[in-house]
Amino acid sequence: MVDLDSEVPPLPPRYRFRDLLLGDQGWQSDDRVQVEFYMNENTFKERLKLFFIKNQRSSLRIRLFNFSLKLLSCFLYIIRVLLDDPTQGLACKELNWRCSNQNYTPGAIDWSPIIWVNRSLPLWGLQVSVALISLFETLLLSYLSYKGNIWEQILRIPFLLEIINAVPFIITIFWPVLRNLFIPVFLNCWLAKHALENMINDLHRAIQRTQSAMFNQVLILISTLLCLIFTCICGIQHLERAGNRLTLFDSLYFCIVTFSTVGFGDVTPKIWPSKLLVVIMICVALVVLPIQFEQLAYLWMERQKSGGNYSRHRAQTEKHVVLCVSSLKIDLLMDFLNEFYAHPRLQDYYVVILCPTEMDAQVRRVLQIPMWSQRVIYLQGSALKDQDLLRAKMDDAEACFILSSRCEVDRTAADHQTILRAWAVKDFAPNCPLYVQILKPENKFHIKFADHVVCEEEFKYAMLALNCICPATSTLITLLVHTSRGHTAPWEAFRQLTGTKQTLNRESQQSSEQWQKMYGRCSGNEVYHINLEESTFFAEYEGKSFTYASFHAHKKFGVCLIGVRKEDNKNILLNPGPRYIMSSTDICFYINVTKEENSAFKKQEKHRKKHESKLSYHGTSRLPVHSIIASMGTVAIDLQDTGCRTSSGPTLALPSEGGREGRRPSIAPVLEVADSSSLQTCDLLSDQSEDETTPSDEEVSSGLEYAKGYPPYSPYIGSSPTFCHLLHEKVPFCCLRLDKGCQHNYYEDAKAYGFKNKLIIVAAETAGNGLYNFIVPLRAYYRPKKELNPIVLLLDNPPDMHFLDAICWFPMVYYMVGSIDNLDDLLRCGVTFAANMVVVDKESTMSAEEDYMADAKTIVNVQTLFRLFSSLSIITELTHPANMRFMQFRAKDCYSLALSKLEKKEREKGSNLAFMFRLPFAAGRVFSISMLDTLLYQSFVKDYMISITRLLLGLDTTPGSGFLCSMKITEEDLWIRTYARLYQKLCSSTGDIPIGVYRTESQKLTTSESQISISVEEWEDTKDTKEQISYRNNHRNSTSSDQSDHPLLRRKSMQWARRLSRRVPRHSGKTAEKINQQRMNLYRRSERQELAELVKNRMKHLGLSPAGYDEMNDHENTLSYILINPSPDTRLELNDIVYLIRPDPLAYVPNTAASRKDSFCNTVGQDTREETQL
Repeated sequence: MVDLDSEVPPLPPRYRFRDLLLGDQGWQSDDRVQVEFYMNENTFKERLKLFFIKNQRSSLRIRLFNFSLKLLSCFLYIIRVLLDDPTQGLACKELNWRCSNQNYTPGAIDWSPIIWVNRSLPLWGLQVSVALISLFETLLLSYLSYKGNIWEQILRIPFLLEIINAVPFIITIFWPVLRNLFIPVFLNCWLAKHALENMINDLHRAIQRTQSAMFNQVLILISTLLCLIFTCICGIQHLERAGNRLTLFDSLYFCIVTFSTVGFGDVTPKIWPSKLLVVIMICVALVVLPIQFEQLAYLWMERQKSGGNYSRHRAQTEKHVVLCVSSLKIDLLMDFLNEFYAHPRLQDYYVVILCPTEMDAQVRRVLQIPMWSQRVIYLQGSALKDQDLLRAKMDDAEACFILSSRCEVDRTAADHQTILRAWAVKDFAPNCPLYVQILKPENKFHIKFADHVVCEEEFKYAMLALNCICPATSTLITLLVHTSRGHTAPWEAFRQLTGTKQTLNRESQQSSEQWQKMYGRCSGNEVYHINLEESTFFAEYEGKSFTYASFHAHKKFGVCLIGVRKEDNKNILLNPGPRYIMSSTDICFYINVTKEENSAFKKQEKHRKKHESKLSYHGTSRLPVHSIIASMGTVAIDLQDTGCRTSSGPTLALPSEGGREGRRPSIAPVLEVADSSSLQTCDLLSDQSEDETTPSDEEVSSGLEYAKGYPPYSPYIGSSPTFCHLLHEKVPFCCLRLDKGCQHNYYEDAKAYGFKNKLIIVAAETAGNGLYNFIVPLRAYYRPKKELNPIVLLLDNPPDMHFLDAICWFPMVYYMVGSIDNLDDLLRCGVTFAANMVVVDKESTMSAEEDYMADAKTIVNVQTLFRLFSSLSIITELTHPANMRFMQFRAKDCYSLALSKLEKKEREKGSNLAFMFRLPFAAGRVFSISMLDTLLYQSFVKDYMISITRLLLGLDTTPGSGFLCSMKITEEDLWIRTYARLYQKLCSSTGDIPIGVYRTESQKLTTSESQISISVEEWEDTKDTKEQISYRNNHRNSTSSDQSDHPLLRRKSMQWARRLSRRVPRHSGKTAEKINQQRMNLYRRSERQELAELVKNRMKHLGLSPAGYDEMNDHENTLSYILINPSPDTRLELNDIVYLIRPDPLAYVPNTAASRKDSFCNTVGQDTREETQL
């Protein structure tokens, strides 16, 4: 057996624990040599130099001691002056001179009081001691700092002053007769100032922190001013010993009056040395002080640019948030401030803005307003520097908002800057909550650690996609995520603006005010949350189904319950369905004009509402509903005596008309706990089962059977998996090109494909990864296959292979390289067969020399589309929301002009949604991603808003959570009559929760083309009238006419216009105005005919049939708007579109997880996974 001790050598002595305790016994026999290393030379001079100069802490102590000595010497001088009496003549007696203490006579100066002073022996001893120490220290420091040039050390002003103040005291030790000799000790104040400057520098080095340069300069200025005043006081007082014999206070008074340029003249110097000293001091002050003030002003200007600091004391006693941006624009600033301070509990918060660029003039003017100057602090600095983060006190901040610059040409570079800022803030302040805005979805996974993240392109494309199937979804989401301010009564201002400028009849004017009244009131609804057991709204529904609680809460309180979250689960469930049972620990999410905490409840007497306790409705009686009295902070709700009905109670039914007809269908009650039989009759589930299990013969023959599963390829990391309609096999890339045939098909335009549903066209510059989020919501599994619209991507630049690999699994998705500037490209991609045209803002035009000109090209292109294809529904994305006033622009439309003035009124009131009454925004035809900036800001107060918005847009799919869809009110549905009955019908049948209504009304305006039907009998005979009637009928029809009719039509129109022009002098001013309007309409009609001819000629040139082109049917005569959570007694109208949150169909299918997981595994091969683009 091998002896391990002989194999392993022992440890060296310094590593043995025994030797550490007992000492190293074998150290003496060791031949090693101990070497000491010195950072400086080991000489006496270097050691002194290290102690007095180089070492920061010891040097600071030495300078503090020196500063104290100088102040002590000045203090001893003041004591000597106070104890001195120039009339005693002690100096003359000691020198055996005959000095007469006579009064001063003009022209003669008695120099003895100036040369000699009275100095007691103890005071002299103290002054000599101070002088000895100061002189010794000065000589030592001069020796240590000597670098070869002795004259440089001697001729320094501090050294000369030290010699003047110290050497005479040393001489008096050896020559006692000179003890009362005057020595200008007060000049030590300048040496104290010099020591103070050096001491501040050493202090910065010692504590390793740099104070503000502004502080240093102010300190130097104050010390310089004090030294000037102190020198002048002491000098005047001493020289006037031979004159007026002024006291120190008199000298102080004289200096203050003189330096302040007041000059009363009651105290003046009498002898010429005093006058000379005053002249010298004034000259010195005129030279030194302006220099100091100039440096101070420069530093102040620089400080104003950089913003200064946010003090540690304020950070610890006040609450503040930090806003990090790369460039601060006035629109971004005002959106943030208006939304952030819209919440009452945030009024005491401070906003610290950290921006690397200098504050521009507009931002500076806004921040000087008292409302913002007291709460907003601007700091110029970078989030990547710890010093700037320390200035902003990031570690004490309540939150940090990091926003990307969307106006950058390179948006990827802007995202990279945002990522670095987020990393820097997380490294510096790990506990500070982060709210980050990112532009491109592929960069989102870099900041997964942030508490809240909003990806701009994800939200933008998902919202634009839902706009195509649920009209005005962008407006709906924008209104929900904004904090309402003063939008509940805008119709009065509108009445004042339009009362004298619109030639409307009373009915149409009342209609125009009514839509704004309803739209403005409903726009105040927001999403709130509350615990069920603490809620007055929902506490009584514990143990009941979700749909039962939602319906009865809306009926009783007017609130719309849309979702819940379990206490032990972080996932929010939107409309979990009738099977979900409410628990006391659930968090309820509801839509209302205000949160429950700001509501007061008032119970009405039963005897006043006894007739309303009956649950059947007769005739046109209204529902017993809430009455909301809106105020700034509190909403009072009158509660009706509506007890919860059981399933055996009476149902809502419309009575038969005169008994001649049978009863119309009644509405079943909403059950407290859903049973299986009621769930099986849901239309949605039956449609889904039929859609999945029984495909039609046409689908089988054409091979349109789709599988349902998760997309096998995602273009970027971090995309939420969504269950979608997919193809069994991916489409070859060549078949994705719409306008070019290949070996698989020979179609070269959209009409050749013969689509059954209308197209959805997306015009974008590039096929970014965010465009993937446009396709996914339109191909989600809960969309019926028969309602899937073909998607055509009209791209300026060809897409890359990664993007094509991601979209080739989706059915009916095509792309085409072209631009909306080119009419031929629009016609080839099927614009005449399209239901919606989505125009995405181009990245290359987002940055412009003039900010608001970034949308110029997009606006003009959309206006051209609107003129060429007026029946096309165009959804436009803009960079700046203020530019939406140019969408579908009509320069002479009085109604639009009145709305423009209304917007200005709302903006003056401080509204953060002043543009909400613009017709394109209300109708959902225009959208700006900057409107969603408030989503990130509002998440500071409502941390659930981002999750709810993602669920509504389909960006996230949580098992058991519902989805947003819509239904249209047809003539067969008008028997329901009211929104409350519709709510009950949906909850009792399909389990859907309605959250709003999209309403379209006719717009009767004189400036509209429909007003061309003005009677012309007073100008024309019967024959001409018939011609005009036939012309008017042709104008109203939407069918296309042959080109041979156009010359005749134009000739008749011009003849009528000439007749009208000849008859103008016979009529009054009103008639002339009508004639001008008709002439303009005729001109517009001629222009529209020319545009129609242009389009049809191009279609024929391209070999396309013009049969589908409709040039007259447009949206000019209609206005659309949204009613979020309308009151229960709101009447339903024909063609209303109701927004629904429909429960998850797969939530009722057994073994849901397994079926969703394995439904696509057999159809998609394992080789479909490609490398994900980073």
